Amino acid sequence: MFIGTVIGARIGHCFFYDWAYYSKNFLEIFYVWKGGLSSHGGAIGILIAMYFYNKYELKKGYIWLFDRLILSVAICGACIRLGNLMNSEIYGVETTMPWGFIFVRNGENLPKHPTQIYEMLYCLVTFAVCFWMYWKTKARHYKGLIFGVFLEGIFLTRFLLEFIKNTQEAFEENMLLNMGQLLSIPFIIWGIYLIIAGMRQRQKIGTKFDIEKRR
Repeated sequence: MFIGTVIGARIGHCFFYDWAYYSKNFLEIFYVWKGGLSSHGGAIGILIAMYFYNKYELKKGYIWLFDRLILSVAICGACIRLGNLMNSEIYGVETTMPWGFIFVRNGENLPKHPTQIYEMLYCLVTFAVCFWMYWKTKARHYKGLIFGVFLEGIFLTRFLLEFIKNTQEAFEENMLLNMGQLLSIPFIIWGIYLIIAGMRQRQKIGTKFDIEKRR
């Protein structure tokens, strides 16, 4: 998982956000010390790595694994955004809200939305909801339901929050939806599908339990 996260995050940044440069300087993809990581790339890296882990080692089911794994991923996401805050990067547009941050390190003199904190909060809220669903409800018996809620909690909120973020790359200036939003859409759709499928399982299992109880 660690290897998949790092490789996916690096390749995702190079491919999704700066391919015009890295396509001409291919070896610099390996220069990780120069920075440049993508959370969507990291997510894809985790999905690929865990596919092989489940296939050759765990063998309990791909979605079954993610219904349990996402708790640690949510906490990891919160830690990543804390790092972004400490580095004064990936913040929002100007705001008059009293909690606005002036990112002096970047030469800013007006308060901006601390979107890193917003993202930390939705990661922690998603963790709390999924933790509660796993331990306090029967949701873990409905394959994909917790994972689907996680995907909505992380990627739907990310999609909405991008509207108040500063543009990260020049090519995004005239885009209706930026790259972060476009990359979030498949995860949002997948999450909706998993939630619907999980709720259908709940209905079927509930009906089965009712029949057995009457017997």
